[in-house]
Amino acid sequence: MSVVARQGFKYSIIGYVGFLIGTFSAIFIFPNDFEFYGKLRYVLPTAEMLVPFVVLGISYSNVKFFRQVEADGKKQNMLSLSLLAIVINFAVFSSVFFILPYFYPKFKELQAWKIKEIILPLVLLLSFCAIFNKYTSNYKRIVVSNIFDNLFPKIANLGAFCLFFYFALSQKIAFAFFFGMFSLMLFGYIYYTNRLEKIKLDFNTQYFKKDQFWKEFSTYSFFGFLGTFGNYLAINSFMIGEFMGMEENGIYAVLYALISLISIPQLGLFNISAPIISKTLAEGDMEELDRFHKKTSLSLYFLGAVLFSCIVIGFPYLTYYMPKNGVMLREYQPVIWIWGSAVLIDLATGFNGNIISLSKYYRFNILVMLLLAGLTIGLNYYFIKNTDLKLMGIALSTAISLTIYNVIKIVFNYIMFKVSPLSIEMIFVSIICTLAITVSILLPDFGNNFLNMIYKPAVVLILIFTGNYFTRIFPVEQYLNMDFIKSILKFKQ
Repeated sequence: MSVVARQGFKYSIIGYVGFLIGTFSAIFIFPNDFEFYGKLRYVLPTAEMLVPFVVLGISYSNVKFFRQVEADGKKQNMLSLSLLAIVINFAVFSSVFFILPYFYPKFKELQAWKIKEIILPLVLLLSFCAIFNKYTSNYKRIVVSNIFDNLFPKIANLGAFCLFFYFALSQKIAFAFFFGMFSLMLFGYIYYTNRLEKIKLDFNTQYFKKDQFWKEFSTYSFFGFLGTFGNYLAINSFMIGEFMGMEENGIYAVLYALISLISIPQLGLFNISAPIISKTLAEGDMEELDRFHKKTSLSLYFLGAVLFSCIVIGFPYLTYYMPKNGVMLREYQPVIWIWGSAVLIDLATGFNGNIISLSKYYRFNILVMLLLAGLTIGLNYYFIKNTDLKLMGIALSTAISLTIYNVIKIVFNYIMFKVSPLSIEMIFVSIICTLAITVSILLPDFGNNFLNMIYKPAVVLILIFTGNYFTRIFPVEQYLNMDFIKSILKFKQ
């Protein structure tokens, strides 16, 4: 088994394990106390939202220029100066953070200011981790970094919550554990990087001054920085925590965990498709790229639509088996419908963004990411301040901004590359799933909620796969056989 194959397989396993831990916790653990979970889910996304202002895209340059500096024997110099830049940037960022209240007194009313003792150190830790993450990826070793990035935050959330709720310890102790996990993550990155190649700090600037290499490095970093503003999930968590309260933020986080189940088919898509996209773009074979794009998008949409149909039907009955606060989630069923539909549209567009980012038009991706961030902030603010829709307003905001974002990329790719993810089969998938959901809703409920939770989604599955059997939209038989299952576990050199 090749290194890439082993790394890819382990990466996928860790991704799914992390996904299962997060989903199980969100459904059966965190609903015990939405208020405290909301605080946890405010701290990390807010820190993640601020990290780009400290990293400033330097982590991406550690990938872009790695082969060049390696050939010149200066990769340790690049790593050292990148880490030094983080320290300097953080000092500047912190100064602005503390000076800002003098010009904008209301800044002190924000939750971000009130819990700055946790958020600011976390920003610094995550900034260092971002550098090490990208730097170690140059060695084609992605498994350990995936453990750090995927499992550690989930363990931090789950451990801190259990200490507070089940062991009745103070919030300070819970947050100390939370922060400790990220400190451990940074030390793990340092240790692992040193294992790959002994770290030798070199802060000499002569190499970067030669031929003004620093300008090229800085320019690329700046574009990388601009491309980090599309994290609408972090924006949502921050704005809900600030304007609606931590309890609502906790509810939002649980709903997001449920909705993210729809995205399971998308896990690992870029890693699989990137080589094919790069090859077809390099060869100019747009016909093959269009065929592959449509095939992949249809697969994602079909599988996502099946999961969405089961979730929207089974969700009301699932809430009866959640902790006592599950009844509160039942009131937010429209959020599942609205937000889930937006995720489905996102799945239907396949790897639209990847085509752009791997082409010479990669800067356009940055523009649409900035547009997504701007739309999300603007629409969130409108719905929060001018309506009483609460989380439903956030769902509408996300749905509108995400749909506009995807439509723009579809149009751009069609104009520039003559490729599109959309196909007539998607309409048939939508019709079949809509009919299946409608029939399941009209069916009578039994007195037992567990039975309802099982039999109604089962009816949905039977109707969808029966419809697919006659229409032959999706080749299910290619996936439900032993040869395919064996192929997942088999890698060739």
